[in-house]
Amino acid sequence: MTNTRPALLTIAFTALALVGAALYLQHVKDMLPCPLCVLQRYAFLGIALFSLVGAFTKKPVIGTTLALLSGLGGLGVVGKHLYVIANPGFSCGIDPLTTTLNKIPSATMLPWLFKADGWCEATTDTVLGLSVPQWSAIWFVALTLALAWLLLRRRAR
Repeated sequence: MTNTRPALLTIAFTALALVGAALYLQHVKDMLPCPLCVLQRYAFLGIALFSLVGAFTKKPVIGTTLALLSGLGGLGVVGKHLYVIANPGFSCGIDPLTTTLNKIPSATMLPWLFKADGWCEATTDTVLGLSVPQWSAIWFVALTLALAWLLLRRRAR
């Protein structure tokens, strides 16, 4: 995978910037993250971490593959999130996922980043006309396609 370092660093930076944007919306604009939002943060952080691993190791295909798997996982989560938004009666009451997520070590050590306090159906606020899950879906598609392209480009050689 020659010359993939700049692409992987760009992907990692983008994923970290998206988590930064989510933290801005949470802490400055008071948009509380729901459990599915928190899972998407984990996926974006996975993309960033594994892209960095791919950028700085001699075998970038391993890091790129793991980043791609994180992206595919994020696509699955955001797909469920968009389904929940489209079907408002789908979830009600306390989500068991919230309790589980808030008890894992990363959430107890870094609650400002990983604690789920919001409702998955409550996405009335928009950013440039789209809800946060819609933006998340766009970015997961873009990053996942970029990672897949890096891997497929290597195979074509």
